[in-house]
Amino acid sequence: MLLNSLGAEISGYSLEPPTEPSLFKLCHINSFVNSTIADIRDFNSLSEKIEHDSHEIIIHMAAQPLVRLSYSDPLTTYQTNVIGTVNLLEAIRISKTKSTRAVVNVTTDKCYENKEWIWSYRENEPLGGYDPYSSSKACSELVTSAYRNSFFNQQEYNKHKVGIATARAGNVIGGGDWANDRLIPDFIRAILNSERILIRNPGSIRPWQYVLEPLMGYLMLSERLYTMGDSFSESWNFGPNDDDAKSVRWIVENLCNKWGNDACFEVDNKPNPHEATYLKLDCSKAREKINWTPRWNINMALDSIVEFAKSYQHKEDIRTLCYNQINRYLNFEIKDRP
Repeated sequence: MLLNSLGAEISGYSLEPPTEPSLFKLCHINSFVNSTIADIRDFNSLSEKIEHDSHEIIIHMAAQPLVRLSYSDPLTTYQTNVIGTVNLLEAIRISKTKSTRAVVNVTTDKCYENKEWIWSYRENEPLGGYDPYSSSKACSELVTSAYRNSFFNQQEYNKHKVGIATARAGNVIGGGDWANDRLIPDFIRAILNSERILIRNPGSIRPWQYVLEPLMGYLMLSERLYTMGDSFSESWNFGPNDDDAKSVRWIVENLCNKWGNDACFEVDNKPNPHEATYLKLDCSKAREKINWTPRWNINMALDSIVEFAKSYQHKEDIRTLCYNQINRYLNFEIKDRP
């Protein structure tokens, strides 16, 4: 919807929406996207799509994105996140049209070897990953680097004219996410069902950011890759300001206050799979070289989530709401941030 607001011609390739409800259906995304329902693990299908649509800019976001699900289904996680990336880059490499000029592979802040230290991770920190999801995204980073070095080398940019970068975002939040085992969707589900939310790891600190923040970063990076691919084909962090890295407990307490109506939570003390307790990103490079900076702080992000959830609860027009939130974001001046 952000791309549509900016007047882009959009083509999409994805599985069916994984949840019901879904933002895809609520906002009638297929009315303005040339959408192909298919699996990124299907190389032939993906290759045909790349060849047929003559994409100039590709933003690769297809993934199995859930940490807890990666514990129960590591095979699908690795097949999707690693082989899916190989399939995409290989399809671009062998394409006869040679139309693609810019590729942004969206991975995650969790691709780093998390040492639980208090300072922020920079793009040149070692990759790693404790759980299958995190390590699969580190693998996706390595695959991208290998293809860039081997087939789309920056030193030979004038020959291939393809810029390839990876983008590592923080904990992305916003209205319209109904995935399981995610803090914000779990909170909204509990609230709408008049239940008390259970939270895991209340002391864990994450770099929370409103969904439009990294999306805007991806678009700004795509523009640089399209025009100067040899100078921007590397890894980039897109995270919030340091003071927006908050604990799980802080997030839920503030959501409860913003929702009102006696919303409350309790801590889930049952054994849970390992999750990192502290993680922050250093986004200095994106600020200096791309001129990207976060616009909305964490309180504004939470306000937008509550607004979305209450609009959904009251059966209001979600598509109109999303466009209104996008317009507010695009027209927001950082100097006016509370």
